[in-house]
Amino acid sequence: MEDHKIVQRNLALQREWYGEPLGDRVRRLVVAFNVSQAQLADVLGISAPMLSQVMSGRRAKIGNPAVLARMIMLERKVLTPDVATGAPEALQRALDDVRESKPTVSRDNLPVNGDESVAYPVLRRVADRTELQHAADLLHEDFPAIAELFRRAIRAAGQR
Repeated sequence: MEDHKIVQRNLALQREWYGEPLGDRVRRLVVAFNVSQAQLADVLGISAPMLSQVMSGRRAKIGNPAVLARMIMLERKVLTPDVATGAPEALQRALDDVRESKPTVSRDNLPVNGDESVAYPVLRRVADRTELQHAADLLHEDFPAIAELFRRAIRAAGQR
């Protein structure tokens, strides 16, 4: 297959897997954080040449799930008020936080925000302890991760 067709196929796969070409996502981060591609690669935990290949479509995917998790973390940090101001110290703090993160990815979680406890008050507002336990029991076999989230919300309510 010639290079142009490989790149087009890879970009199509990126749209399918990531919602859009990774080059578009990376360029937005480079602009938002006012960093070079090499600096962004360092923050993400990927080599600069590998990031370049993914951006150009010469490679279809990011092989390390932790790198993708860090990219999503940065995309979410762009939406926070302190980073959105563009203040250099806020941008640097966000980059440092992501660089130092050690995300682990399993089939049950993608730790892009690191704190699921923000869901607990919402769950407790819409259901009492008995309802949450009943829902957890019903969901346990088919959706164990959701059932466990409900159980953690119940336990967190007991700790208040």
